[in-house]
Amino acid sequence: MVDISRTRFEELVGDALDSIPPELTAVMDNVVITVAEDPPEPGLLGLYEGIPLTERGDGYAGVLPDRILIYWREIRAICDTEEEVVEEVRITVVHEIAHHFGIGDERLHELGWG
Repeated sequence: MVDISRTRFEELVGDALDSIPPELTAVMDNVVITVAEDPPEPGLLGLYEGIPLTERGDGYAGVLPDRILIYWREIRAICDTEEEVVEEVRITVVHEIAHHFGIGDERLHELGWG
């Protein structure tokens, strides 16, 4: 387990978001990314909750924002160095944002983002 503060972890999530190409972040809509303590099940590093962009129709209005949760304790627990945390945060952020764009786990695994 890596001993890293929550504040530093939040900075790493921000850095991961900054690495997403601007043409993608420009089309992200009604989504909030949050660092959370513990996942609802062991081993879960991130979670997307919401309606993917590909499933939103004309009736999509007045809906609470989608949520992307990044579980800082779980990521810290599987990493041995801060460099590993940086990489795992980046992978997890990209993975969950992909769900926001409607890309499922199977396709992400095919693309190497499992």
